[in-house]
Amino acid sequence: MEFRIERSALTEAVSWAARVLPVRSPVPVLGGLLLDTGDGRLRVSGLDYEASARIDVEAAEVLRPGKVLVMGRRLLDICKVLPEGPVECAVEGSRFTVSGDGARFGLSVLPLDDYPALPSLPQVRGAVEAAEFAAAVADVAVAAGRDDTLPALTGIRLGLDAEAGTMTLAATDRYRFAVRTLPWKAAAAGGESADVLVSARRLTEIARSLGRSGLVSVALDAGSAGFEHAGMRTTVRLLDGRLPRHDKLFAMESPAVAVVDRARLVEAVRRVSVVADGDSPVQMAFSAADNSVHLQAGYEDDVASQRLPATLEGAREMTVAFNPGYLADALASFEEPSLRLLMMGAGQRAMVTGAAGSDAHRHLLMSVKPPLL
Repeated sequence: MEFRIERSALTEAVSWAARVLPVRSPVPVLGGLLLDTGDGRLRVSGLDYEASARIDVEAAEVLRPGKVLVMGRRLLDICKVLPEGPVECAVEGSRFTVSGDGARFGLSVLPLDDYPALPSLPQVRGAVEAAEFAAAVADVAVAAGRDDTLPALTGIRLGLDAEAGTMTLAATDRYRFAVRTLPWKAAAAGGESADVLVSARRLTEIARSLGRSGLVSVALDAGSAGFEHAGMRTTVRLLDGRLPRHDKLFAMESPAVAVVDRARLVEAVRRVSVVADGDSPVQMAFSAADNSVHLQAGYEDDVASQRLPATLEGAREMTVAFNPGYLADALASFEEPSLRLLMMGAGQRAMVTGAAGSDAHRHLLMSVKPPLL
């Protein structure tokens, strides 16, 4: 094998494929990246027990086509320090060499025969806009659990409704529940619907890495999900179990509804939270009489407060309190200039939506009993 390629293209390809490599593995070859050249292109692949990644890029010149397996993270470290400009790569005996602008590196070659085959892409079910998909995943991932002893709660539900033409993403850690719905383009008329659970960490990495323009193809089978976009292809193993359905949980009968400026509320929560020790809550007292919300946090002499304009309907007054981190995450996941807060009362459910009241993005929080300040 021998080829020439721009340093930036090589670094981008190696960096993208290396995302899936295990930090530690009892099987040394799983720390490797497979480089495959031919027909004027370079293909870089990597995998572990849960995910795989493959990317195709154009090489400036393929002098000798072939394959080589090298330690992926070491190759990535080399790519990061290579001089800018063209890079020459070649297999010389049992060594893979990388050189450019006077710098030269050598890497040991790993045995190709021991490297497992990359999983194939499952059946393509349809496509979604890359930018909207990435934004939706980021919006719901904040609500996913972090406790690996409850693996289902560390996932994001990915639901495809072929009849409605929508994709639904949802996540919960039992204390909050985020849902985003976005348009979905089925691969064929009358396609099948699907409802699977994907690791929130893996799906976040995938959505961030696939680019911000064009369509992302989404593929599913009984055990894995696959995503493909602009020469990049990745698969990830599905999680077992299901998330609880949110339909009944999100049904709120006769709530009090407040509308407030999002940017000002985000800043006020950040400001008063500096005195909230640990998980002590931020209290929000809404008043219809003076069209305001009074935010307060802290205890005894160590307190902070701020009053903002807000409208309230369905009640004369409403006081709720939230974990400051959970509240900040929920507010930051929205982009609308104004937000609606639907509230049932202290210690009960509360929902954040855009001011227009769309069901496309909803974030449910459990309020806590307001503290004695």
